[in-house]
Amino acid sequence: MTSRLVDPLHEREKFLAASETETTLNQDSFSIGELAREFGVSLRTLRFYEDKGLITPKRAGAARIYSRRDRARLKLVLMGKRVGFPLKIIRELIDLYDLRDGQVTQLRVARDKFARQIAKLEKQRNDIEEALDDLRRASQTVQEMLTERAEDRIAS
Repeated sequence: MTSRLVDPLHEREKFLAASETETTLNQDSFSIGELAREFGVSLRTLRFYEDKGLITPKRAGAARIYSRRDRARLKLVLMGKRVGFPLKIIRELIDLYDLRDGQVTQLRVARDKFARQIAKLEKQRNDIEEALDDLRRASQTVQEMLTERAEDRIAS
């Protein structure tokens, strides 16, 4: 099976741009409901990410007000979850992004984490392919047994 080469920074930019709309481009703040609808997540999910310190909305009374920064961080969290990163690693990547202490360090750490995750996902894919092959063989054997028994019934 061939795998395609992916530039993670290009993919990140593509992902970040994917949900940009005319409305959100001009908005500086977002309600919890707006972000939940935009990203297809529950209010509880946003509160959970807030509890974990991944997003930090301001408060206006009981209402949460999310900034463009929170929105960008949420995109990174969701992208990280989509590719299988645990929240701990997502947090580390976001913290690196926030440091802005020189992109070379950030990029090297991110590259290493991406490489490890790619290796992990490729192993999982190989394990799944092996399991599918085993199931296909077992299914074929069962089908052959059923066919054989049906032929025996017809012959008797």
